[in-house]
Amino acid sequence: MNNWPQRLEALDRERLQGMRRGVEKESLRTAPEGSLAATPHPLGLGSALTHPHVTTDFSESQLELITSVHATAEACEAELTEIHQAVDTLLGEETMWASSMPCFLPADETIPIGRYGYSNIGRAKSVYRMGLGHRYGRRMQTISGIHYNWSLPGITSEQYFDLIRNFRRHSFLLLLLFGASPALCSSFVEGRDHGLQPFPAPAQGKAPCGTLHLPYATSLRMGRLGYQSDAQSTLAVSYNSLEGYAASLQDALLRPYPAYEAIGIMNPGGEYNQLSTSLLQIENEFYGTIRPKRVIRSGERPLHALRERGVEYVEVRCMDLDPFEPVGISASTMRFIDLFLLHCLLSDSPPDTPAEIAALARNQQLTASRGREPGLQLERAGQPVLLRDWAAELLEELGPLSAHLDRQLGGEAYAQALTVARERFQHPEQLPSARVLETMAREFGHSHIRFIGHCSQQARAHLRAQPLSAERQAAFAEMARQSLAEQAAVEAADTLSFEEFRQQYLAPAQLQA
Repeated sequence: MNNWPQRLEALDRERLQGMRRGVEKESLRTAPEGSLAATPHPLGLGSALTHPHVTTDFSESQLELITSVHATAEACEAELTEIHQAVDTLLGEETMWASSMPCFLPADETIPIGRYGYSNIGRAKSVYRMGLGHRYGRRMQTISGIHYNWSLPGITSEQYFDLIRNFRRHSFLLLLLFGASPALCSSFVEGRDHGLQPFPAPAQGKAPCGTLHLPYATSLRMGRLGYQSDAQSTLAVSYNSLEGYAASLQDALLRPYPAYEAIGIMNPGGEYNQLSTSLLQIENEFYGTIRPKRVIRSGERPLHALRERGVEYVEVRCMDLDPFEPVGISASTMRFIDLFLLHCLLSDSPPDTPAEIAALARNQQLTASRGREPGLQLERAGQPVLLRDWAAELLEELGPLSAHLDRQLGGEAYAQALTVARERFQHPEQLPSARVLETMAREFGHSHIRFIGHCSQQARAHLRAQPLSAERQAAFAEMARQSLAEQAAVEAADTLSFEEFRQQYLAPAQLQA
C-alpha cells in the first residue's frame, strides 16, 4: 500500500460525511409450511413497476425492498426495518424467507415470473425474466441476496474502476466473513448434477424436501450452483477502464449466441420467449460480485448512462442474507463493507489481466464451496497463498482505516465493526456459515426448510413487536396508491406497439454516449 498515510489523510471529515449507502434486499414470499407462495404480489403493496421502495425481482413471489440513500449505516438499517414492517402488515400468514437459498420450490416451469402491468416497459421486464428462465432455469433466479450501493464524493470513474479491481481481488474475505448459505433445500437442485453432500442423519419431523450442503462452504449462492452460466463464463470482462468495460458489455449485448438463437424471440404461439438472442439481453443480465452504476433516466440504457456521465456509485452484489439478522443485514456489517470499499479505493490497483480474471473466478469458487476448510489455498499473483494468511493481512490493514474513520466521524462504530469481524475470523465457529450448519444440526434435525422457516418466523415476530406508527402506515399506504396511479399513467402514455418498443430499446445506438 504505497503512499497509504497520504491517501488516508485525503479522507477528511467532509468527504467521509459525504459517504452514502443504500440497500436492495431480495426475499421470497413463503407459505407457512416453507413452500414458495403462489399468490400475486399483494395489491396493498402498490405497483411493482413504479413503487420507490417495494418491488419484485425475478419472481412474482420474490420481494425486493429498496432503501433510500443514507448518510449513516444506522439510518439505512432503520429504513430497511421500516420497509419490512410495512410489507409484513400485508402478507397475512406468509413470511419473508430469511435465507439466500430458496424455500421448497415447485416444478421449474410453475415458478411465477414477475408481472408489471400492460405498459411496454412493464411487458419488457416480464419478457426479460421469461428469457432468464429459458436461459438459466427459473429455480436459479429465485436465489436472493443483499445489494449494497455505495459512493464517496470526489471519486472519478477511473478511481471507481481501481476500487472495483481490488474488490474483485479481495471479495473472498466478504464471502468468508458474511457468507451464510452453506446448505440448501434439495428441491433447488432436483435433476441437476450438484456435487453436494446429504447430511449424515435424516431430518426429524416433517419437511417437504431433504437438505444438501458442503461442510466447509461459505456461500453456495456465490458458487457454481448460484448465479453462474456456461454462456457468461466465455466473457472475460476487464475492469481496467470504463471504455474497456463498456466495450466488453456492448459486445455481449450485440453478439448472437447460438443456443439463444435456437430459443428464438417468440414461440410458435406468438408469445415472447426473450428480449433478444444475444449473449446478454440487457446489461443487468451480466453477473458479477460488483458493478459500476449510474442512476438512469426514463427509457435510458444503463451502458449509455455510464458512457455519457461516468460512474456514480458501485453496487456490491456478493452479500448473502444473514438468517440471524431480522432484516438480513446489520448496521455493523454495513460499516465493515464501508471499510472494505475504502481499503479497495486507497490501495494500489494494478491493471487486471486475462490470467488474473480466470484466477479470481477460481478463488471465488473455492471460497464459496470450501472457504472454512483448514489449509485452503487461493491464487495471488500466480502463486499459492493460504486463504487465512491473506485474510489476516487484509484485516490487519483495515485497523488504521477504522481508527481514522472514527477520529473523523466520532465514536467507535467502525472499530467495533472491525472487532466483530476479527472475532469471527479468529473463531471460525462464529462465522454465519458455520452457525447455520451447527444450529440446523443441533435444533432442526439437519433440515434447511425447518431452520430457515424458524428464522423467518422469528424475524416476523421481531418486526411485529415494534409495529409502525399510524402515521408511517398511512405514508406507505399513500405510496402504494400513488404507485398504482403512476403505473396507470405509464400504460396510458404508450404509443408504440411492444415490438416497436423492443426494437427501439435494443437498438445498438442506444448503447452509445
